[in-house]
Amino acid sequence: MKSLYGVIGSPIAHSMSPLIHNDAFLHNGMDAHYHAFHVDAGELETAVAGMRALGVNGFNVTIPHKEAIIPLLDSVEEAALKIGAVNTVVNKNGKLIGYNTDGRGFVEALKEVVELKNKHILIIGAGGAARAIFYTLAIEEGIHVDICNRTVSKSEDLVREFSLEQISRSITVEQAAKELDRYDVVVQTTSVGMFPKINDIPLALNSIKQHAVFSDIIYNPLETKLLREAKDLGAVTQNGIHMFAYQAALAFELWTGKLPDTDRMKNLVKEHLGGKTC
Repeated sequence: MKSLYGVIGSPIAHSMSPLIHNDAFLHNGMDAHYHAFHVDAGELETAVAGMRALGVNGFNVTIPHKEAIIPLLDSVEEAALKIGAVNTVVNKNGKLIGYNTDGRGFVEALKEVVELKNKHILIIGAGGAARAIFYTLAIEEGIHVDICNRTVSKSEDLVREFSLEQISRSITVEQAAKELDRYDVVVQTTSVGMFPKINDIPLALNSIKQHAVFSDIIYNPLETKLLREAKDLGAVTQNGIHMFAYQAALAFELWTGKLPDTDRMKNLVKEHLGGKTC
């Protein structure tokens, strides 16, 4: 009998997780299947009970359930509790254990293009993705992480909540734009620039630091206006496919003990998108 894995969320039909995970199972010679389950907000508790009853080996969690699922699990890793969100669940002998691979996935992807030690980093946004990335970057050694957001109180709350006043500042978007040339790495975590609003940009790029790295967690379009303008100014750029692949690979490793080929995952997503914006 095949081992069963999946992802729960709403909407979910657009998810590319089945594509990359089923390919990884096949590539690793594993008799397993990954399925996308549409679960509306009011059905989460019933869905989790169903996962238990069916003996699902593990599953991913996406919008809108990452926070709401926490009290429905048997245990949750410390990082996921601090972040306040779970994106991966492992069924271990009938116990459902929650993890968050978003932050670690992003940082592992970022390390492909930059050595993080002693770097000044700017995070744009203070939502769910920013929380995971901010927390995970902050525990890296010897870096300074500032965060800007349209609603400044949200970024201020994030700095205080994680007690990171010694290595982090909450600043306005306008201040970030003025000081952009001080940052070695700029991380864009909002939906600004996502299809269909591909001509939007979260902040103006007047000048940037030489050889800066710009990372956008969006992968549709493959190159946002932010990345395009940063590249024109000489930046190294990285789109959201890299984070998507790494967070998926880390989830796969938690379920199976095997770390799949992240380059293969990235290429599958690129092929599926065809270099287009829709």
